[in-house]
Amino acid sequence: MTTSSSVSLLGRRAVLALGLTVLLSACGFHLRGSNGSFMLPFATMYIGLPETSPLAIGLKRYIRAIGSTEVVNTKDGADAVLEVLTDPERNRTKTILSLNKNGRVQEYQLGYSINFRVVDKAGNQLLAPTTISLVRPITFDESQVLAKETEEAALYRDMRNDLVQQIMRRLAAIKPVLPAMSVAPVEPVTPVVPATPQQ
Repeated sequence: MTTSSSVSLLGRRAVLALGLTVLLSACGFHLRGSNGSFMLPFATMYIGLPETSPLAIGLKRYIRAIGSTEVVNTKDGADAVLEVLTDPERNRTKTILSLNKNGRVQEYQLGYSINFRVVDKAGNQLLAPTTISLVRPITFDESQVLAKETEEAALYRDMRNDLVQQIMRRLAAIKPVLPAMSVAPVEPVTPVVPATPQQ
């Protein structure tokens, strides 16, 4: 195959890929989460975290930016309630990962995890208790303590943002449970026997 025909083939493929992209976007097709956003299947939602929680602030900001779900301040009447079973801000960990030849800490592992579930206004469990755990390694240098503290804070912030994304993915995948319809019992109907024609 010559160089010119290879370039021509690549050009045709590029045009075809571009055409398919335009066609799919024109018909309104979008992969959920492909642009970083997730549509939630409920109109109102309550986040069971303290108002000052950085994770709560991140989640609420994200949900409000989507625009299809309203974050409410009380559980009463919320279509979905995110119940936090373990608060990640109280569940942060920092464990020794490795030591140098002098027995001093060389590397830590930072941990950040949450355990939560989602219920609807009728108490139906929409999402069973779910745990998301994240870890990040960080090197330690006694001569750069301040810089390492800044790096550690940045890593926790990064994990928090990752946690928001993962929680949003799980919320977007929820299929709401429709409440059972209450229908008054119907009394048995006596079958009507057709009258026999008189002869």
